[in-house]
Amino acid sequence: MKIQQISKHIWSVRAWMIIPCHVWLVVEAEGITLVDAGVPWMAGSIQKLIDRLGAGPLRRIVLTHGHPDHVGSIKKIVQASPVPIYAHRLEIPCAEGDLPYPGKSKPVPQVAKGLLRPLTELAEGEIASIGALRPFFTPGHSPGHVVYYHEKDDVLLTGDLFNSKRGKLLPPRATPNPDEARRSARIVEILKPHRLEVCHGDTVYRPAEQMDDFFKIAKR
Repeated sequence: MKIQQISKHIWSVRAWMIIPCHVWLVVEAEGITLVDAGVPWMAGSIQKLIDRLGAGPLRRIVLTHGHPDHVGSIKKIVQASPVPIYAHRLEIPCAEGDLPYPGKSKPVPQVAKGLLRPLTELAEGEIASIGALRPFFTPGHSPGHVVYYHEKDDVLLTGDLFNSKRGKLLPPRATPNPDEARRSARIVEILKPHRLEVCHGDTVYRPAEQMDDFFKIAKR
């Protein structure tokens, strides 16, 4: 397990499961926001980091999506810290097992029924900020995939919207709707973050400068 501070307010915890798997802890004024919950064996390291930071308790968990490698430690974490967990409303039926994920033959619950709360959607079709993070709806890899932008640190936490290798943006693996995912990737051109983080890969700096090359790769 590797712990790294990636910006003033954001820390990452990385585990290995053949490929890297990252979650992120965001230091807020009133405590900690956890972005994704990784695989089950990450729970202890996440809790130890929360304690070590001394920035207050865990206040909430926000999910990019509900695949098992993004929700695996939720059960252990909420046993110790019963906090609200948020996901996009379109993700919740798949994550809770009411609907199958696209590309799957049957529904499989990844979290307990009724555990997830929908992110607040505004009248303009945007998603309300949650803590210091601005969520953006980026479907394709999953029906309700969301990325989270930390404006003060200029960091975009992208879950499985992308993969990366040696600082180069790559298309995500196992994506049932790649055309939709490519459209969602345009968020990088809008936000132009200084730093982009993925679940399965490493940091990408100035990702907007890579988008032409990314779309060439993604269309192959």
